[in-house]
Amino acid sequence: MPPQQPHHFADVADVTARLSAAGYLPDPQIATTVFLADRLGKPLLVEGPAGTGKTELAKALATATSSELIRLQCYEGLDEARALYEWNYKKQLLRIQASQSSADGADWGDLHDDVFGEEFLLSRPLLTAIRRTDPTVLLIDETDKADVEVEGLLLEVLSDFQVTIPEIGTIVATRRPMVVLTSNATRELSEALKRRCLYLALDYPSAEREREIVLSRVPELAPALAEQLVRTVRALRAMELKKSPSISETLDWAQTLLALGLDTLGNDEVRETLGVVLKHASDQTRAAAELRLN
Repeated sequence: MPPQQPHHFADVADVTARLSAAGYLPDPQIATTVFLADRLGKPLLVEGPAGTGKTELAKALATATSSELIRLQCYEGLDEARALYEWNYKKQLLRIQASQSSADGADWGDLHDDVFGEEFLLSRPLLTAIRRTDPTVLLIDETDKADVEVEGLLLEVLSDFQVTIPEIGTIVATRRPMVVLTSNATRELSEALKRRCLYLALDYPSAEREREIVLSRVPELAPALAEQLVRTVRALRAMELKKSPSISETLDWAQTLLALGLDTLGNDEVRETLGVVLKHASDQTRAAAELRLN
């Protein structure tokens, strides 16, 4: 069993303070779950709707712990070569051709060891994170978008924190990365994967907490305008939209109001800036009708 990394956080209060300093305001449940993931050396599975700050939590963790963020973006069709490692076949072929054209030729055994050496290995995010000796946060983003077969690969890596490369051998982590998996819950992840993780369900924050987030990230915004902004965003999220506004889009809207020098968010201001948070024409039409912007 590879050793765990040294603990990053002294207690839950330390998590809260350091994530807040990194620009992420955690509630008590988030702070407690992050602390336990760090203390127990467990991967953290964060699940919830798109735009609730799952990826931002991993980024803030990297900042708070002075770690390098290694990101594996999942998608349909992701395979081992893109997630773990692959060989630089073009470079291998050139080396083989060069050896065959040399005067004395080359013994295949020696040539095999040569072309399957470190020089020809292309490390992808999972292997890169396993091999690092410095503090690392491994973000496996939108895990639910990957094929089920990828989960089998993740089980092996996250169970033993080691990777076996037939031509080289087994590479064992000397320092475990902190691992954050995110899921938008578009499909159910396997129970085997979930068993290896601590679980955190994220939803959109309360109005009070979102207001705090806005004022911490856009401190120049007047508190009364931040209140109007959050109230409007929550009204939009209550509608049946193709894509509800994310927290990051709330912050974009706050920056927009600041850039325009606005001190209120009335119907005219909402209508003129709605494209900052709603990216579908049908959503804008619905919002305009329900908010009576016309």
